[in-house]
Amino acid sequence: MGYGKRIDTLCSHLEVCDSFADVGCDHGYCSEYVLKNGLCDNVIFSDVSKGSLAKAETLLADYVGAGKAKGVLGDGFYGVPKSTETVLIAGMGGSEIVSILADKKYGFLPEKFVFQPMHDSEKLRRYLVENGGYIDRDYTFFDGKFYDVIVGKRIAGKTQTYTDAEFEFGKENLLSRPEAFLARTRKQLSNVEKYLAQPSLQEESRKQLEQRKKRLQGVLSGEIK
Repeated sequence: MGYGKRIDTLCSHLEVCDSFADVGCDHGYCSEYVLKNGLCDNVIFSDVSKGSLAKAETLLADYVGAGKAKGVLGDGFYGVPKSTETVLIAGMGGSEIVSILADKKYGFLPEKFVFQPMHDSEKLRRYLVENGGYIDRDYTFFDGKFYDVIVGKRIAGKTQTYTDAEFEFGKENLLSRPEAFLARTRKQLSNVEKYLAQPSLQEESRKQLEQRKKRLQGVLSGEIK
C-alpha cells in the first residue's frame, strides 16, 4: 500500500462498507486508502486539531469536491452519524477510545470497527466485550514502536468469554504468540527488573512489581495462555 507499516496494517483490516468514519484522522491516509480503493464513497474524516484536519482536507480535496468525503472539526464522534457502518480510531489511548464510544450524547458502538490504542488496550477490550462488541483480531505489531490493533464488530446477543490474562495481553497474542508481542513482553520484563534493582524502592511498589514480573515471565514461558 505504501503508507508505512502502521497505516498499511490498519488499512489491511478495512473492507467495503456503506459508510466510513476516520476519527482522529491526522493526515487522512486511511480515508484516502478507502476512497482510492473503492471501499466506500461516503467517508467522514474528523480531527480535533485544525492543522491535522487541514492536511487531510488538502489530501482528500478531490473526493470532498466530488461529494464522497467530508471533513469534520470536532472531538470524538461529534459530526459522525450513529448509523456509520465502519469506524477507524487510531493513535489514541484505550481510555480515550472508551470515552468516545461511551459518550452520552455522541457515543455508539459501530457495526464494524478497527481500533489502534496507544495504551490501555486492556480497558478497551473489556469495554468492547462487555458492551456488545465481538473481537475478531487483536494482536501486537511493530513499526518503530509496538502497537496493538483491535478489529471486530457489533453482534447482539453474542458474548465472548475472556480471561483476565486475555483482557490484559490480548486473546490472539496469547494464542498465536506473534514475535512483536513477545518482544514487547521481554522489554516490559526488562523494565520491571530495572525498577526492582533500585534499593530505595518502597515495599508496596516492590510487591506490585514482583507480581508483574511473575505474570510477564508466565507469558514468555507459555504458562499464561
